[in-house]
Amino acid sequence: ALAFKDVFHAGVSHYGIGDLVSLEDEGHKFEARYSHSLIGPFPESIDTYRDRSPINHVDKLSCPIALFQGGEDKIVPPNQAEMMYEAVKNKGLPSAFVLFPDEQHGFRKAENIMKALDGEFYFLGRVFGFEPADEGGEIEIVNM
Repeated sequence: ALAFKDVFHAGVSHYGIGDLVSLEDEGHKFEARYSHSLIGPFPESIDTYRDRSPINHVDKLSCPIALFQGGEDKIVPPNQAEMMYEAVKNKGLPSAFVLFPDEQHGFRKAENIMKALDGEFYFLGRVFGFEPADEGGEIEIVNM
């Protein structure tokens, strides 16, 4: 939504999709045809896949974004978050990328869930100018 609407002041993504076309090539076999019912058959509808991929609309992004991703995610591979982070960072917008190497699609470990939630709160605090009462959620934010 951040790439398509100018109503947000910040965004946070947990294992989100950046490029629908590359997801078709690299996605998990269990989810292989899921997008066909949502978007259209692939590759016949490739133009729609490109139009709905945030990576192709980074020029429209105008707000900070934090991305949280599992390193072992087979549903939405880590390169989805990595490419969005690099694009947003290179655009000069405040951005953060937190990779949990031992997590998959949906964080399972309590310490990683806490780190993601605390990191999200820290990020939003920095963006909106408030300081969280608790310490420990600091994440690296570039272009801040």
